[in-house]
Amino acid sequence: MKGLSLASLKAHPSLIPLYVCVLVGATGATFYTLRLATRNPDVSWTRKNDEPWNEYSNKQYKFYSPNLDYSKIESPAPKF
Repeated sequence: MKGLSLASLKAHPSLIPLYVCVLVGATGATFYTLRLATRNPDVSWTRKNDEPWNEYSNKQYKFYSPNLDYSKIESPAPKF
């Protein structure tokens, strides 16, 4: 197929930025999906804890929060 081999890329160097952008986008989407699967409080991978939502009471799980430090804020969620 044209454009998918190294020889074809040498003949058409304008395709290189396209491949780089697609690769960066796919890598970013993959890592963000893995981060959501491992860090999100809605997902629980542990079976030993009966109430896994209490594990995130004082942890920062947002991707970026410039104004709040969640380790110092008391959680408003009830403790069961």
